[in-house]
Amino acid sequence: MNNIATREAYGQALAELGDLRDDIVVLDADLSKSTKTNEFAKRFPKRFFNMGIAEQNLIGAACGLSITGKIPFVSTFAVFATGRGFEIIRNSVCYPNLNVKICATHAGITVGEDGGSHQSIEDISIMRSIPNMTVLVPADGVETKKMIYEITKYEGPVYVRLGRSSVPSIFNDDYDFEIGKGVILKEGTDATIISCGIMVNEAIMASKLLESEGINVRVINMSTIKPIDKELIIESARKTGAIVTAEEHSIIGGLGSAVSEVVTEECPVIVKKIGVNDVFGQSGTASELISEYGLTVDNIIKKVKEAIKNK
Repeated sequence: MNNIATREAYGQALAELGDLRDDIVVLDADLSKSTKTNEFAKRFPKRFFNMGIAEQNLIGAACGLSITGKIPFVSTFAVFATGRGFEIIRNSVCYPNLNVKICATHAGITVGEDGGSHQSIEDISIMRSIPNMTVLVPADGVETKKMIYEITKYEGPVYVRLGRSSVPSIFNDDYDFEIGKGVILKEGTDATIISCGIMVNEAIMASKLLESEGINVRVINMSTIKPIDKELIIESARKTGAIVTAEEHSIIGGLGSAVSEVVTEECPVIVKKIGVNDVFGQSGTASELISEYGLTVDNIIKKVKEAIKNK
């Protein structure tokens, strides 16, 4: 697959699944061109519902459809899905454990010029705190498509975090995605980098540069944030003695927090977190913001060296 945004791959997967299953329905908050649900809408107009700019009603309607046996995929921007829709997600989706799939696009600071009001950097934290919710963050287009196919078979609430910008392809078509399992992309013994989303490619590049300096790090794609792969985290902590987490999200409540929760209880080692440091985003290009907030290869290398030094 060519380099594409995870939202693009999501739209492709929905359109393909629409041909395979007539129980799939899609709901959108008047953003289908941006969320890429528009292709499904064109091909299956009777199974697509534009609910307008009314996120609470959007999610509530999906709950009703799920009770009738449909598999509703709900899409809007992440800041609206998890912010405006929180109460309905908590009380109407997760409390009764309904089979609703919330696939939110435009997450993180790579939303870019839309600015801090639209850059959701707390959505993982919000969603993983709700009982019964599964939280997923694909690293590239291939994993996105595999993930969407997989959650169609999975019974229960799911939150999938998708991005606006194109990302490099990491996986081949023979990649198998499994909910709750991290994937070791590179072995190493000096430290472990655990990353998700756009930061997985950065972690891979950082590991190659570190290797040229004689530092061998394990690289893990942790695309399931909840339920997180505790066994892999513990094994990595014991094997390498130092962990660096990298995510396009606040360092509070996201991947870094989830990893730290496991490590502190099971195998205490040094954990360094890379993410947005408890501030709002701002307007700028995606590349400018990635640099501004330290979501870079250079910062990963710096944090790995600090973690190794503090072992």
